[in-house]
Order: sequence, then structure tokens, then C-alpha cells
Amino acid sequence: MAVIESTLSPHGEALQSHRDGMLSLLDRLRAVESRTVQASAASRERFEKRGQLLPRERLALLLDPGAPFLELSTLAGFGLDKPDSEKSVPGGGVIAGIGFVSGIRCMVSVSDAGIDAGALQPMGLDKQLRVQELALENRLPYVQLVESAGANLMAYRVEDFVRGGNIFRNLARLSAAGLPVVTVTHGSSTAGGAYQTGLSDHIVMVRDRTRAFLAGPPLLMAATGEVASEEELGGAAMHTTVSGLGDYLAEDDRDALRIAREIIGAIDWNRGLPQESRDFEPPRHDAEELLGIMPMDPKRPVDMRQVIARIADDSDFLPFGENHGPATVCGTVRIEGWPLGVITNNGPIDVPGANKATHFIQACCQSRTPIVYLQNTTGYMVGRAHEEAGMIKHGSKMIQAVTNATVPQFTIHCGASFGAGNYGMCGRGFHPRFCFSWPNARTAVMGGEQAARTMAIVTEAAMRRKGEVDTAKLDALQRQIVDRFERQMSVFTTSALLLDDGVIDPRDTRVLLAQLMSICRDAEAKQPQPMQFSVARP
Repeated sequence: MAVIESTLSPHGEALQSHRDGMLSLLDRLRAVESRTVQASAASRERFEKRGQLLPRERLALLLDPGAPFLELSTLAGFGLDKPDSEKSVPGGGVIAGIGFVSGIRCMVSVSDAGIDAGALQPMGLDKQLRVQELALENRLPYVQLVESAGANLMAYRVEDFVRGGNIFRNLARLSAAGLPVVTVTHGSSTAGGAYQTGLSDHIVMVRDRTRAFLAGPPLLMAATGEVASEEELGGAAMHTTVSGLGDYLAEDDRDALRIAREIIGAIDWNRGLPQESRDFEPPRHDAEELLGIMPMDPKRPVDMRQVIARIADDSDFLPFGENHGPATVCGTVRIEGWPLGVITNNGPIDVPGANKATHFIQACCQSRTPIVYLQNTTGYMVGRAHEEAGMIKHGSKMIQAVTNATVPQFTIHCGASFGAGNYGMCGRGFHPRFCFSWPNARTAVMGGEQAARTMAIVTEAAMRRKGEVDTAKLDALQRQIVDRFERQMSVFTTSALLLDDGVIDPRDTRVLLAQLMSICRDAEAKQPQPMQFSVARP
């Protein structure tokens, strides 16, 4: 291992300019995320009148105090529900993340009932499906705090209704995989949403607050003419004494969360998990400097080794094939003592770089070393010489290696992610175990200016065939394409579309990677006894 020396000038003009740009993006990120908290908290008076806790207060009581909580997809749906994104509230109506409950790492999903009564939003559906997928892949018990008005009928889309069935299918799959599903139904769980409660292994209900039924009083009267109160149809007392749907009757939210923690704590889940710890030295270079490494212009070059130097133990890096295809940087580091393969980009991926990355991925699989892709790429090299050298063939080998890798793969979008470089560097479409972005990240099929120029060339040729070139029309076309690309490649759009699992402060990259490696190590050691069926109610 060799220590990476810093080439940054801590007080240099470039670093300060990049830092200011990154801090500005972080300020915007936190301001957008705070809208969700504020919108939910605006319902405080209504919750308090009912003797209830706000959703984030419930989450805080469920989780172990002081333990890490990795919140996921905080920008879900941002700007997609309102043309004016400055008024949009992100999150998809769901608070989700990985945290510790009674000392056990769990996936937690909370209905944010302070926003639209917890009605399911389109990106909220995708967010729930993603966290269920992560729970299955990482062998995490699944805890859900439910209070939802069900589908948003004002924004009804038949495709959401049909795809929503995957939520219930996944709950059954979690249970059958030996992953306990624990549900606290704090309020309404109606119609199809009643199965969100019903498909759980352990169900806690709250006296006088829980409502679980397939048809509420209005629909029941409309469909059958029968008249019944909400409590008679689906109250907690009825379900815990008559129907048998509920297992535990709590007096209020606090009591329900206490019971949920006791349920999780009674499961001997950590049996057999690795207890080994390793000595390590922190990076020699300040993580604060990560704010100043990446320029706001993705076309400007960056030495990504300087990023590695600020996340690796003791800033040590063992380069792989350092002098062959040097624009593709491969090598091994340690994060809190645990080995991690790194692949990143100091320029476009050429034939030697693609071959080196393929070899390195296979070597990591042989040694069972997880891989992180620090994406900052404009893509694969183009041009006659590169085509003759077999760029497509060798790039395809790299993509095959990424696709079929047998070790956990993590992706961090640090800068540009353009063209097939997104694929070869394990973009979202290639199912990395986790995928996160820095606030300056840009993702697109190509840069906006390149796209605009390409279309202008094609359009101008068509105009010439017709005998007249309209320069003003060409200029307007190019501006329109650049604007469209710039808007869509922004992390505030890509993360809203769940093309990552969240946007992080660059300074948190090392801490995040340590968490992800710990999650994956535990998942590898934990082999729940699968069952043919999920747990069924009597």
C-alpha cells in the first residue's frame, strides 16, 4: 500500500471556488429536505388532539438513541408533483432508512401521515418497493409504522394500483425468506392497504386509533347498504379479540413503539454475526477538502486519487495496473480495516482501461472483496482508432463483469456520469447494492452541449437538403436541448426519480461506505432459514 500525497492547495482559489459551489448545493439540498419535515410538522395540532405522535417522533422512539440511521431517498418525487419545484414537497409520503432497533439493524418504513394523511404517492410506491428490495437483498428485518389513507384517488393512476400489489408480494417474500415483518398500525390501514398490516408476522394495534378494514363505512354502505362504525368494522379492540388480525393491543403510540422494540429485541437476530473488529488509522487528509475537489463544471478534469486519499484508511491505496490504461483508476483500500476495491475515472474509459477494470472486477470476486465505483466519467472513448481497437467489444466485457460480479457493489456519483460510462461504472440500471450521489453529480446520455450540437448538425443537414438553412431556428433548437438536458441531469431530478438511494454530503462518504460494508458483511453471515410460505394468521 502506498500513501496518496495531497496535491491540493487548501487555500487555493480553485479549491475555494469549488467548495463554495458545493456548499451552495448542500444548502439547497437541506432546504428542500426540510420542506418535508415542516409539512409533516404542520399537522402537529391535529395529531396532538388525537393523542398521537408525529411520524418522525414515532421513528425517533422506535430507533436506538444515538445509533446511526441511514435515511434513504429523501428527494423522492421532488418537482414531479408540481410544475414549480420550489413548492414541491419531496419524500413520497414515506420516511425510510436503515437503523438499529433494540440493537438489531433493521429496515424501517414510516407512513408520513402528516402529509396528505399518508396517502400513497406515485414515487412513494417506488420508494417502498426499493426499500423492500434492499431489505431482502441485505437480509434485514422489516419494521413498518403504518398510518395511511391508502391510494390518492384525486391522483389515481391504474398503473400504480396494479404495481402496488408488489408491496404486498414483497411483504410475503420477506416473511418467507425468514426476515421478520413487524408492523405498528398507528391509524388507518384500509382497502388494499389493509394487507400491508395483514401480511405482517407481528402486528401491534393502538386502542381507539387503529383502523383496518377492506371497506370503510362509506364504501360499505354504497356497496352493501350495511351501516357500521369504523370501530365496529376494524378497530384495534375488535381485531385483537375477535378477528385475530392484531397480536398486541397498545394504549397509545408510545406504548405501541415500546412493544415493537420488545418484539425485535426478543428475536435472537444477531446470533452468529461477525464480532471481529480491526485496527485502522483515519485518512491523513481532511475530509473537509472533499468539498473543494470537484468543480461545478463536469468538463473540467479531476484527479480522483485525491478523493480516495480522503476516504481510505491512512490514505493508503494499492493501485492495480497503474501504468496500463491510467485514465481508469483501479486499486484496493481499506475502510475501517476492511478491504474495498475502488474503480474510478481520470478521463474517458479507453480499451486498456476497460480491460484493466474487467480484470480487476474478476480479481475482487475471486478474493470476495466488495467494490465501490466512484463515478466521474464522460463515457467510453469514441473515434475511428478506438473503434478499430475494439472499444465496443472490450467495453462490453467490462459491462459483463459489472453485471455478473459476485461481490457487493456500491456506486457513488461524484461528478459526471455520461453515456455508456454510466453502465460500465455500475449505474442504477446494473443494480449496485447501494447507489448514492454527491450534490454536484450529473447523469445523462451525453452532455447537453454535445446533444445540442449533434441535433443541430442533423437538422442543418436536413435543411440543406431542402435548400434553406434557418440559423435562428438552429440556435433556438440548441438552447432548448441544452436547457432540457441541464434540467434532467441535475441530481435534484435524478434523485427525485429514485435513480439513486439518496444524496450525501461528500464529507460523509467514508462513514457511509463503512456502514454499507457492515450491512453487507452482516448479510453475508446471516442466513435466515427460508420457509416455503410466509407466516400466516390463524
